[in-house]
Amino acid sequence: MAITEVHVPQLSESISEATLLQWKKQPGEAVQEDEILIEIETDKIVLEVPAPVSGVITEIVKGDGSTVVSEEVLARIDTEAQAAASAPAAPEAAAAPVASVPAAAAAEPPKVAAGTSAVASPAASKILSEKGIEAASVTGTGRGGRVTKADAMAASAQVTSQVAAPATEMPVSLDGRPEQRVPMSRLRARVAERLLQSQAENAILTTFNEVNMQAIIDLRKKYKEAFEKEHGVKLGFTSFFVKAAVAALKRYPVVNASVDGKDIIYHGYFDIGIAVGSPRGLVVPILRNADQLGIAEIEKQIADFGRRAQDGKLTLDELTGGTFSISNGGVFGSMLSTPIINPPQSAILGIHATKERPVVENGQIVIRPMNYLALSYDHRIIDGREAVLALVAIKDALEDPQRLLLNV
Repeated sequence: MAITEVHVPQLSESISEATLLQWKKQPGEAVQEDEILIEIETDKIVLEVPAPVSGVITEIVKGDGSTVVSEEVLARIDTEAQAAASAPAAPEAAAAPVASVPAAAAAEPPKVAAGTSAVASPAASKILSEKGIEAASVTGTGRGGRVTKADAMAASAQVTSQVAAPATEMPVSLDGRPEQRVPMSRLRARVAERLLQSQAENAILTTFNEVNMQAIIDLRKKYKEAFEKEHGVKLGFTSFFVKAAVAALKRYPVVNASVDGKDIIYHGYFDIGIAVGSPRGLVVPILRNADQLGIAEIEKQIADFGRRAQDGKLTLDELTGGTFSISNGGVFGSMLSTPIINPPQSAILGIHATKERPVVENGQIVIRPMNYLALSYDHRIIDGREAVLALVAIKDALEDPQRLLLNV
């Protein structure tokens, strides 16, 4: 017998522990090298743990839901038991295979039938975990029967609809007000902790302004097709906000600074956090050295962040650090908000939905596409003057994008 141990991956210094989600294999089952055994949820991302060798799992040391730390032993694999693993399964294990699938299904793409051992993607696993749904109960439509995010969302929606409108055969309380208790995910708990910390430790104020987006809209309309053809990515609006924010931060460095005890740390670089939604909640990947990136590079990175956030593929390094953040509630229809600072940063820009509104120009009422901007800042180190002027600088850059090219 040759035993190889499966360990928790090395976690970053900022993460002390993590939570195991659901084992995809059980003791006695064969595994192949690099096959995903389990996913580990940290307060930032979900990590996949692959099998280091091929063999048979002899022991699972830490079960589903366990709290673990770096390099802790999770399971043990016998690398010399491969032949035994290929022997016919016991009658009990053979009772729920493909035989239960109707013959008509033979013409359909391969699926994992409910009741079999399903392999789910990280994003799907998270959705199922939050709803308390077993992966084995979901039909997988991905390659090899893998449960995809779409499968998980469909199963989740079905559970939600059952809770909202229970079937007649389901027991219903007399008051007709059902409840569902769902454990808070590690990410959600960490977000809650950091938001409370931010409000408790920072003297948060918010200043507002409005920006006429017509110049950006015209520029985008004129060049969006050529831009996409040249760079292979769509020309959005966020890249302009990033460039405008960097220009303002260069002019008012304290807005890009952070507090460390009784010291103020002025950062000579511009790492901009871009808040994006994911199945696990809000995450903020970082655009490193944003001042050195062109519009196309920014758009490519943001698009990549969005895709990998949905699949749970962002790395710890990409979610760590940052000197300033941008949150776009406008994609959800928000008209105005007061964003909360992401510690240890000292400011965050909130952008909102662009709507046509009547405004006064040269004594005349005209219709313009307007967007409300909100800059929340830590008043301990940033005075109102710097905050207001920084937001005005962002507004000016957006209303006259040539400023970004000429650096004026």
